[in-house]
Amino acid sequence: MDNKERIGIEDFEKLDIRIGEIKNAVRIEGSKKLIKLDVDIGRGENIPLVAGIASEYKPEQLIGKLIPVLVNVEPVRLMGVESQGMLLAAVVDGKPVLLHPDREVPPGSEVC
Repeated sequence: MDNKERIGIEDFEKLDIRIGEIKNAVRIEGSKKLIKLDVDIGRGENIPLVAGIASEYKPEQLIGKLIPVLVNVEPVRLMGVESQGMLLAAVVDGKPVLLHPDREVPPGSEVC
């Protein structure tokens, strides 16, 4: 385990990770890495999310995909676009690889 600090279960329990469905995706003009996603996180709630995955994914490939999303992270602005969540991905050879449930689950399903 690299140099990451261990956390207690109470810290992990603070994370609100849900399965989101990507409803729309567009490249952010002026950026080589960033894509703006509109993600359905359940209960009729959609959030904007900015992800640095454009080197590996085209926006049209992403629509309809189910992904794990950290939804209770503080919003940030990237290239002038607000991001209200963070997708979870693996990193292989320095490149992002999206994670997906192994079967269909509804948007908003909790990840535990």
